[in-house]
Amino acid sequence: MIDATGNPQTILLLGGTSEIGLAICRRYLRNSAAKVILADLPNAPKREAAIAELRAAGAKEVDYLDFDALDTASHPGVIDAAWAGGDVDVAIVAFGVLGDAEELWQNQAKAVAAAGINYTAAVSVGVLIGAKMREQGFGQIIAMSSAAGERVRRSNFVYGSTKAGLDGFYLGLGEALAEYGVRVLVIRPGQVRTTTTVEHWQATGAKEAPFTVDADEVAELAVTSALAGKSLVWAPGQVRYLMSVLRHIPRPIFRKLPL
Repeated sequence: MIDATGNPQTILLLGGTSEIGLAICRRYLRNSAAKVILADLPNAPKREAAIAELRAAGAKEVDYLDFDALDTASHPGVIDAAWAGGDVDVAIVAFGVLGDAEELWQNQAKAVAAAGINYTAAVSVGVLIGAKMREQGFGQIIAMSSAAGERVRRSNFVYGSTKAGLDGFYLGLGEALAEYGVRVLVIRPGQVRTTTTVEHWQATGAKEAPFTVDADEVAELAVTSALAGKSLVWAPGQVRYLMSVLRHIPRPIFRKLPL
């Protein structure tokens, strides 16, 4: 149960080794100790490090559930296990893959896998979490979207299209669940400086984009925005105005932009 000051007692992180997801958990733990349930692949390389990180941050307890995003048939069991010890107050959907943008649109298997993880799996767990929170009569879902889904660009259109789908689903889910006391927050970051993105930039020769933020900045925005009852935020806020301009540029001009 969320306490009188809005602090959760139990947090579920789907994408249990996600740097952004872990940063959000740490930010919640700054306010109050809580139980954290991490859900990720059984052989996730950073599994033990994630558990140790949250224990050091003040978690009352850290549980770990095996979670394979592509195995949607197993998702009901994972969500049931997360709720087995009682209500879950906050559920963070923070798993996903970036992939090589040029390879994805030319490799059928990898494109399907990316869509399965970033969109299909996100819908799968969203439906299940929504049902649990609707039954308990309260809860907060935080879904990590991306500015890349606001207007899909040629430079990463497979990834962007999956985030556009996730974004639309969770915004709609928030409207559907509002009457049951459940809130949904969609976060649209621009680029976030994490180990994964830095390695991607180094491998591809790409440069850090303007308005790039750290995971802790996204976490601060996520927690404060959730407490304020918001349904959609940009990270950082300036990205909202940039995308508002880009959204209205005619496609013949838009496709010529160096994006």
